[in-house]
This record gives sequence, structure tokens and C-alpha cells, in this order.
Amino acid sequence: MTERGRPRSFDRTDALERAMRLFWSRGYSGASLAELTETMGINAPSLYAAFGSKDALFREAVAHYSEHHGVEIWRALEEAPSARESIERFLLATAKAYSIPGDPPGCLIVLGAQYDLDDGNPAHCELRTHRRQNLQQIADRLARAVAEGELPSGFAVKDAAAFYLSVQTGMSVLARDGADRKTLEAIARGAMLGWDRWSAP
Repeated sequence: MTERGRPRSFDRTDALERAMRLFWSRGYSGASLAELTETMGINAPSLYAAFGSKDALFREAVAHYSEHHGVEIWRALEEAPSARESIERFLLATAKAYSIPGDPPGCLIVLGAQYDLDDGNPAHCELRTHRRQNLQQIADRLARAVAEGELPSGFAVKDAAAFYLSVQTGMSVLARDGADRKTLEAIARGAMLGWDRWSAP
């Protein structure tokens, strides 16, 4: 569509933040077009003019989320001085980020769309891509520790990365179900009990 439906007073960034929070709370399918336009403070023609479609809006909302929410989780993974500490900080930062008062509990990347085997579902494909990237980021951090000699050459990089991402995913679901920060931190510390299993020569 052309730009004719878009009001000049329209704050695109603010509207995107509002849409992101609705997707975060309700999921892609649960956020109807009527709810999106009401939440964003615009009409349907303005939404289409500014974002193109609901699918495109969702993709932008996910990108906005990745840029502005939970950034400290991945920073902790990269900046910690040791591999073990990077994983521990990663999980503890997750516990904090998933239980911030005023934010929807849990993670948009995990909870934003129903799990579906239909590869044609745009929202599911978008989130699955992000989850695979997250898995790769954890694996890359562990592989770097192997290359630097911190972890043994036989360290199961892919298995350990999958394990700790699954812990993080479970924390998101539990947070949505009402788990508080203290509970999530206990899960994070419990998961670190398995570190010796992964790092043993």
C-alpha cells in the first residue's frame, strides 16, 4: 500500500514497541489485527502502510525485542572470563530478564508462536530461526573455549549447547506459568551442577 494511510504524527518506534509487547503477551495468533491497531493507536490502513502486513510487523517486533530486551543475557555469555562462568551468568541473566516487573514473563522468542510442524507458518519459522541462532551462539562460545584450551578437545559442544538452551527455554515456560526470579535462579544454579559432566576430560 502507499503511504497515504499513515498519519504524519505517527510514532513508528512507539507503535512497534506496543505491538511487540502484545505479541510477547498474547503470541502471534493471539494478537488479532483489531487488538494490534488498538494497542498501537493506529487504524488498519496505517498499520499496513507502515509495516506491510501482520507477518512483517511480527518480524520487526521480534527484531526490536532482540535488540532491546534480554541483551544482557547474550552479553553475559560473551563477556564472562571462563566458559563455566559464561554459562552460569547466561542462565542467571535469563532468570532476571524473564521476571522483570512490568514486562510479560518469559521470552518472546520462545513463547511468541505455537510450536508447529508447518514450515509455512511465518511466525513459527521466524522464531525457529532465532532459536537456532541462539543455539549456535552458545555452541560458538563453548567451541572458543575448546580452541583456547580451556575445555578438553573432546568436549561435547553441540550437546552441551543444546542442554543449556533447553534449560533457558524451560525457564521461559515456567516464568510464564508464574515462577518468580528466585525459582528461576535456583533452576539456573541447579543446571550448573551438570557442568562437570560436560567438561570432564
